[in-house]
Amino acid sequence: MKRMGRRRSSVWDCFEQVNNNFVRCMKCDATLKYCGGATSSMINHMSRHHPSAAPLTSDEDEKPVICNVTVQCVEEESTANSDIMQVAIMSPNMNTTTNLPEREYGERKRLKRSSVWDIFIKVDDEVHCTMCDTKLKYRSSTTSMMYHIKNKHQDTMPSDGVSLAAHAEVTELISRMIEKDMLPVSVISGDGFRELLAYTVQNYKMPSVGDITRLIEGHFHEKVDELVAQLGRVEKVALTADFWTALPFQRYITVFCSFITEEWQGRSAVLQTHKLPSNSHTTAGSVTERLLKTVQTWAIGGKVTACVHNNTHGILSAHACASVTWDYATCFATTLQLAVSDGLSEDLVRIIVAAGKLVKHFNHNLLASEALAQKQVQMCLPQHKLIQSSKARWDTICDMFERLLEQRWAIKAVLSDRTTTNRQEAQILEIEDDCWQIIENFTPVLATLKWATTVISAETEVSISNIYPITFSLIQTHLVPKENDVEQVSEFKLKVQKSLRNHMEVDSTDLASKPALIASMLDPRHKHLSFLTPTGRLAAKVKLHELVSRLDAITTTVGTKDEQQEILVTPDISQVAMPSQLRSDTKNTMMLLLGDNYSSSYATDSEAQVDYYLRDIAPSLDINPLDWWRVNGPRFPKLATLARHYLCVPGVSLPSLLSEAGQTFATMRTRLSPEHVDMMIFVNRN
Repeated sequence: MKRMGRRRSSVWDCFEQVNNNFVRCMKCDATLKYCGGATSSMINHMSRHHPSAAPLTSDEDEKPVICNVTVQCVEEESTANSDIMQVAIMSPNMNTTTNLPEREYGERKRLKRSSVWDIFIKVDDEVHCTMCDTKLKYRSSTTSMMYHIKNKHQDTMPSDGVSLAAHAEVTELISRMIEKDMLPVSVISGDGFRELLAYTVQNYKMPSVGDITRLIEGHFHEKVDELVAQLGRVEKVALTADFWTALPFQRYITVFCSFITEEWQGRSAVLQTHKLPSNSHTTAGSVTERLLKTVQTWAIGGKVTACVHNNTHGILSAHACASVTWDYATCFATTLQLAVSDGLSEDLVRIIVAAGKLVKHFNHNLLASEALAQKQVQMCLPQHKLIQSSKARWDTICDMFERLLEQRWAIKAVLSDRTTTNRQEAQILEIEDDCWQIIENFTPVLATLKWATTVISAETEVSISNIYPITFSLIQTHLVPKENDVEQVSEFKLKVQKSLRNHMEVDSTDLASKPALIASMLDPRHKHLSFLTPTGRLAAKVKLHELVSRLDAITTTVGTKDEQQEILVTPDISQVAMPSQLRSDTKNTMMLLLGDNYSSSYATDSEAQVDYYLRDIAPSLDINPLDWWRVNGPRFPKLATLARHYLCVPGVSLPSLLSEAGQTFATMRTRLSPEHVDMMIFVNRN
């Protein structure tokens, strides 16, 4: 039997030997130590840095190649009756029963990756600790990293029950949970939380508050860098100032920003949260100071188009500050809430209170609640619970009235049943027929106002351009008293109509300068401004021409290549040699006289762009204006720039007063401590 030698390792297909002590990787030019013919370091390098081209492991790669040979040993003739002994030398593919592993030989053996790499990252010839930013020299050994973790981060060293990778993953998930739910960082010190982790993750070493804080700070700085890069690429942004109160009576202002990307995608992000003075009335100076500080911190000076806020006291007077260059606009949801409050008369308030008592009775009385459910089944009514209104949200009054009207006869049946409701209690809770008529007449009006706020509050659509079309529609149509309206509802309509006129300044001579009306002109759905008088439309058109001219004055440099192609060029025919065939061709001669772009659909100057844009057919109301500008922007480049400036302004402050997500967000914010409130809101909303 011929003896076979060791085969050359396939790792040498990727490495070359520099000298007796070093080898070089031919894929990344890395130089590795080479001692005594061992290829383990080279295989480790390929598995970690070039996994797609990693060779077989050394245990398999250097096995001797043995041919499949059968040797027959035949005994002497004297033992002719004995069997012929066949000794089979098995090939590597065949299974044997002597000292062979269970897996197939052809399967590649995995290299174990040290768990310290869940804490450290490699940078050139160094490794950096992600927990304390310590830098260590790296010489193909993890011993120094393991010593560092044991000495400096004993709290994060897992025991035998949890690997270092699993420990790091659980700790990361805890930090993400605190960010998403906006919990205090001290939640990890709670006994109940520790018991939960001890049960679900055995032998898990709980990180300290400082460790979790460092992780959240790391996420915070990563998102800050991303947002800075985004803001550096946009031309204009809009600010939103959201005033809110945490417990106990801590007042804050959160500044958001909204912008439109180069791909015509609307984006919004939290910039900063400032704590306001604890006095009952915030001064205009303190608000302006914090807004200017935010603008300076994020380097967006000169980029702010407008600021939307949900506080009508103080911040409007800040417009007089010389340092402020942007316009102010009140949150439409806040404005509508004030208008509804102004319209509620004593009779309507009394009916709302009586309806609230009735709903409270059925929601808190088990016997009445069960009786109502039975009546709903008997009368084939929807099995819905009654809705309680909230003083903070007027739209819940509409929800309460709609549900009461739906369940009116089931409610009356329960109140008339003396086995469920006694006579005295029924007399207190019963709503008179006149009040039911008012509720029936009042509910559609509230529903219309609620729909208006819902449209403006939609975060996925452009909202500011809808404000004045909806406001004028409410004033001119929906809030006009009708013949069949009861006295209380007619009075409510007139009061809300008057309040909207005052807050939205619809009769102002300076209406054309309002950011919301400019946005309406730049929204192709509303550009005709059919809700305005002819005088108002003319003033708005003049304002749009003024903005375009101002934009031309600012951009004195040469335009982009696309804009240069849109310039009307009329050639001098005296310099053109005209062949005889061309002279007889009237059509081609007209093209030479008037220019190739004479009949082009692209506007040739700023004034023409405005005229062509206004004469263009308006799209349907269900189209997204940003999608329209993405397609038609090259036709009107100057107006497209203005559209980016004004359509990014939100119609409501974030979060919306009537948004369910906004209400949840506002509730969660009240749990934050002042020390980390800015960081926590930033990582949560971004």
